[in-house]
Amino acid sequence: MAFIRRVRTASGATAVQIAEYTGGRQRILKHVGSAHTEAELGVLLERARGLLVDPGQVMLDLDVEPAVPVAGLAQPAGEAALFENLGNEPARARDGAGRVVATGSRVLFESLAGVYAGLGFDALGDEVFRDLVIARIVEPTSLLDTGRVLTDLGVAPASYATMKRTLSKVKTAEYRDRIATACFAHAARAGDVSLCLYDVTTLYFEAESEDGLRKVGYSKERRVDPQIVVGLLVDRCGFPLEIGCFEGDQAETTTIVPIIEQFARRHGLAHMVVVADAGMLSAKNLTALDEAALKFIVGSRTTKAPIDLASHFRWHGDAFTDGQVVDTITPKNSRIVENDVAKKAEPVWNPQEHTASWRAVWAYSAKRAARDNKTLTIQENRAREVISGEKKAKTTRFVKTSGDKRVLDQTSLARARRLVGLKGYVTNIPATCMDAAEVIASYHDLWHVEQSFRMSKTDLRARPMFHHTRDAIEAHLTIVFTALAVSREAQNRTGLAIRNLVRQLRPLRSATIAVNGTQQTFPPAVTTRQRKILDALNTPRATH
Repeated sequence: MAFIRRVRTASGATAVQIAEYTGGRQRILKHVGSAHTEAELGVLLERARGLLVDPGQVMLDLDVEPAVPVAGLAQPAGEAALFENLGNEPARARDGAGRVVATGSRVLFESLAGVYAGLGFDALGDEVFRDLVIARIVEPTSLLDTGRVLTDLGVAPASYATMKRTLSKVKTAEYRDRIATACFAHAARAGDVSLCLYDVTTLYFEAESEDGLRKVGYSKERRVDPQIVVGLLVDRCGFPLEIGCFEGDQAETTTIVPIIEQFARRHGLAHMVVVADAGMLSAKNLTALDEAALKFIVGSRTTKAPIDLASHFRWHGDAFTDGQVVDTITPKNSRIVENDVAKKAEPVWNPQEHTASWRAVWAYSAKRAARDNKTLTIQENRAREVISGEKKAKTTRFVKTSGDKRVLDQTSLARARRLVGLKGYVTNIPATCMDAAEVIASYHDLWHVEQSFRMSKTDLRARPMFHHTRDAIEAHLTIVFTALAVSREAQNRTGLAIRNLVRQLRPLRSATIAVNGTQQTFPPAVTTRQRKILDALNTPRATH
């Protein structure tokens, strides 16, 4: 039978272990921890008892004293010194047995609350909303289960009804607008908001029917359930600045302009650069951004390369060198082409001269070419297997129908191999303001917004599975948006992913112990690594 074992270590601490007798010898099953004070010992004993409890049966009598003796560790000032007034000093009463009333990860909660306040979110004056945000960071769960998480953090949770009222207040009190304003102010102090990154994702619901918001549409997760489309705008370091929610059947290309216009109008911005991937590339979007005096950098589709690089292909063929960059123009629509292939030199985009074109930057990478060639070979082999009947016929690239049989589309395959290694970027920023290398580098910063989406979906579990009405879904996304801002700032301060940070600090549990009718809270013992994390977490980043 397992039992709790206490043993003195070489450092003078008391180790608490769970052990059992096997073959007449003690075998250690788990080392719970080492205590340096009576308070810490009480906490470790409570934790050890919890590990021994089997939920399927009643509590076992382990013959372990449930209360830890607690005595004063230092002589109070003003009392008699050693051997002084020995005959007159009354016998001092011994403290009664101490009892652990509660434990909680208060250190983690207060650290995250400090980051929350440092971002200016405490201006909302809503502690319940703050608690919901921190609980979402520590352990994402349902609203009904949030009270358990807060209790584990050493915080007295609000009632379930109060939490629901707080969600209703998120819209009426315009929490999202106020949080977005605080995020912008922080990003402006800590970095540069002249360039922002935008991307979209989809969040699905396990619902049988659609409604005004949750609709079936193109899913990034390849599902056919009702969903919503979420757009996120971040700075070049991934710190969130704006979030928007759209109907599930709305095209990605129609989300960028409303979000950018809302962001620019909220903060009174006249000039900024927006970076987005090729999914946002549409003539209507680019024209709308340009007419709003906003600059953009978006990914181009490889299928546009033959038109954009027609002059290069004529004069230089399809040979490229690793790292080669071609700065040219791309037509706004296929009906008007301003690039004269009879001229060897590539045109330098000028908004007054090339009114029917945008600036295009194409870069060649040997590494990308090798990867593209490998992919094309796999697709070619799959096409040949479909043609030969080895695999079932389905929509397969490089397979075309000729008469009543399927054949390999050699022309399309050759065209695709000709373009391997190329990546294009479309912008309305003249070369005099931003050179080609900076255009490419700015686009490559998009991984930050993709990382923020991954944090939202995995670490913060952004999918609103427990909400069904539009107001509740919007309130949930506001909490996730705020939690993402706190998580990003905590990650930037410590250099740790938010999951790792929580994993490091959550075991630090303060203990509240009742002795002789009074209660006292004892802080946990902190390792050197945990101290470094706490110091970094409580130190705001330098502004510049």
